Amino acid sequence: MLEEKLLEAAKNARLLSYSPYSKFKVGAAVLTKNGKIYSGCNIENASYGITNCAERTAIFKAVSEGERDLTALVVVADTEGPVSPCGACRQVIAEFKIDTVIMANLHNEIKTVTWQELLPYSFSDADMK
Repeated sequence: MLEEKLLEAAKNARLLSYSPYSKFKVGAAVLTKNGKIYSGCNIENASYGITNCAERTAIFKAVSEGERDLTALVVVADTEGPVSPCGACRQVIAEFKIDTVIMANLHNEIKTVTWQELLPYSFSDADMK
């Protein structure tokens, strides 16, 4: 049931995507340990390098509201198979050690992985010591 709520939040966020260049709409939703859901969409820019992905938008919204304990994330797009987060998003997911990452599409195809499976060789603060 919770997975369905997250997926619905991600699908709704996808509708708000600002993607005039790629036309590739992506939505995401992140769940906190206390059950709160934050959603986000991809936001493009003519200077493509400063585009923000849906996953990072959702995570950054949660973190900017004081949330640090994130337990699950759903990302959804209109793709042939479940959509996968980009490398930058994978690193942010790893930073917050989001245990459950659900990749989905609009055809209800879903693949669930852990953050470790998504990015087995993540960069961490331990690497800076």
